[in-house]
Amino acid sequence: MKSEKDLSDYRKVYEKSELLETNVPDNPIQLFQIWFYEVEKSGGVDEANAMTITTIGLDGFPKNRVVLLKKYTEEGFIFYTNYNSEKGKAITANPNVCISFFWPNIERQVIVKGKAEKISKNLSDGYFESRPRGSQLGAIASDQSAVVSSREELESALKALEAEYENKEIVRPDYWGGYIIKPISIEFWQGRPNRLHDRIRYTLQKDYNWKIERLNP
Repeated sequence: MKSEKDLSDYRKVYEKSELLETNVPDNPIQLFQIWFYEVEKSGGVDEANAMTITTIGLDGFPKNRVVLLKKYTEEGFIFYTNYNSEKGKAITANPNVCISFFWPNIERQVIVKGKAEKISKNLSDGYFESRPRGSQLGAIASDQSAVVSSREELESALKALEAEYENKEIVRPDYWGGYIIKPISIEFWQGRPNRLHDRIRYTLQKDYNWKIERLNP
């Protein structure tokens, strides 16, 4: 069996919506809020808050992985992870990151470039306390991104923690918490017929206003 497949004939006609300069707000976070509400309302995506984050690794290579957006504000986009993980170490070395959302059921993408920084400890504490107990212990049991000999070793570590913390409060470890990605540019992509897609990019200016431009598809 040949390990190849020609995907040249994969085709889709994009015609569900449009994105025009005349109908976008001055602030991109407002447009993101509208789009996020619409994708949630559409019911066609299991996790509308799933986003791909790209970092530049310590080996010099970019790496993508999917994480979950947990909050967005006028200031930026917040997610949580182990600070000692591969992505955490990459962000420490180079805080310039890119995140993207792909919502195929409504034929839209959002691409955000920005700088990641740790959120305050009390905000990370608050979110950690809101997590299910199993997820709290899982964050402690996993030395995220490190090599582990087997699934059994991981399960054993979790069981040991369950016994250790039985009837005890689980405190957030210092190496686990949130990042906020503060955007410098946000691009909204709307699929259109004949591959003439709508691409509107917001770029943050020195006066903190946003410059709005249309890009060629």
